[in-house]
Amino acid sequence: MIRFSDPAPRLLTALFVSLCIVGITVPATTAADTSNAWQWPLDPAPEVSREFNPPPEEWASGHRGVDLRTAPGTEVLSPEHGRVVFVGTVVDRSVLTVDHGNGVLSSFEPIIASVAEGDQVSRGELLGTAASGGHCGTFCVHWGVRVHGEYMDPLDFITDQRPSVLLPLPG
Repeated sequence: MIRFSDPAPRLLTALFVSLCIVGITVPATTAADTSNAWQWPLDPAPEVSREFNPPPEEWASGHRGVDLRTAPGTEVLSPEHGRVVFVGTVVDRSVLTVDHGNGVLSSFEPIIASVAEGDQVSRGELLGTAASGGHCGTFCVHWGVRVHGEYMDPLDFITDQRPSVLLPLPG
């Protein structure tokens, strides 16, 4: 019989509770930095067809965002409050960028904008619709997030999606 007055079971219980708490906390570079978790820019939550894969060097190739599988004409929504700071073409793609404050920017491509530069947008407000083109093998919207110029995984801003993992106890 285990008695919780003994130190070993209390230590194991404290360790178990600590591991559970660690399993549900958000990483330091995620939504915790923006005071709230963001919402998905597509509704319902889309399938991620290509994940974030930052380059080893700033100038090297990589995937600086996520590709969200969708269909042409799908509404693209602002994941968080902000101000539209860019609507235009970059190379051959239509791009829209929202400044969320504190050095956080999110960008979407390809998109047919329904807002203009300088517009304030609320979380969930329509930014535009998914356009054809882009770099996906199938149709998608590319979503990128930068924090003080550094590309981050946009999915980290929605919620901590890591699975909770309980580690074995030593010994």
